[in-house]
Amino acid sequence: MESGLLKKEFVYEKEKKAGFLSSSAVTMTARPIRKFFPLFMGPTLAAFAIGFIVPFAQGLYLSFCNFTTTSDAEFIGFGNYLKAFKDASFVHAFWYTALYALVSLVLINVIAFMIAYALTRGIKGSNLFRTAFFMPNLIGGIVLGYIWNMIFNGILSRYNTSILLETKYGFWGLIIVMCWQQIGYMMIIYIAGIQALPEDMMEAAKIDGASGWQTLTKVTIPNVMPSITICMFLTLSNGFKLFDQNLALTAGQPYTWQADGTVVKTTEMLALNIYNTFYGQSSSSRGVAQAKAVLFFILVAAISLIQLRATRSKEVDQS
Repeated sequence: MESGLLKKEFVYEKEKKAGFLSSSAVTMTARPIRKFFPLFMGPTLAAFAIGFIVPFAQGLYLSFCNFTTTSDAEFIGFGNYLKAFKDASFVHAFWYTALYALVSLVLINVIAFMIAYALTRGIKGSNLFRTAFFMPNLIGGIVLGYIWNMIFNGILSRYNTSILLETKYGFWGLIIVMCWQQIGYMMIIYIAGIQALPEDMMEAAKIDGASGWQTLTKVTIPNVMPSITICMFLTLSNGFKLFDQNLALTAGQPYTWQADGTVVKTTEMLALNIYNTFYGQSSSSRGVAQAKAVLFFILVAAISLIQLRATRSKEVDQS
């Protein structure tokens, strides 16, 4: 029904421009679309409000409270935020997550683009390779973490160590798991971007005598910037939000003891740190965990918006 109305509106608009229809007649044809707007958008807006806006507002309020359950919340101001900033484990998790997100951002996008570029060169069996590279993305994060935990420990046991005993092994183990899972997904996006390049543009580059490297850097990459923007956004946000693989692969181990007697989990990322604060400590720390969650949201949103603005400014206008 909606598509039919849209077609009619398009025809009337065309006739209006041609001088066959008055503006009042066009206005009358637009009314049915406005009439059904609440019918189509109402459920979506209601679901968004119930599933996001209301819980977010409640979570923001609870970050300023001391509570065990949501019904006994006691407002205490910015105390939870001060405790969060003074928490050595939270500060360590922030810098550890930032380093992890940066390394995974570079590796995943560079490797995914290289594979996508190779698979669009007309090699035999390209569809089979695309399927093989994409399949790891279908495996759940928890299952993936446990599988790779066994693989890494099986290899490292030959050297009398474990992924849970040394921080460097935990870090690079998480990098390998993330790359193995997400490269195939980003590859599909890059392939779509490369295949959408105008043929006349590529032919013009060949006629002008551009080398393969010049065509790649001066034609292909600038025109694939929309795909790069999407992949960088997904990779960066996924890197900061990583939870299930971190929980299954290392659970934050190994531990280090601070001078004040507190424990810092050296491979614990931000999402896992918030989870452990909420469930692993005393019930009085739940307000601190909620404050950490708000800070986490602000951090991810700010970094993602900055990245989107930076990469979109480099996109080529093809209109």
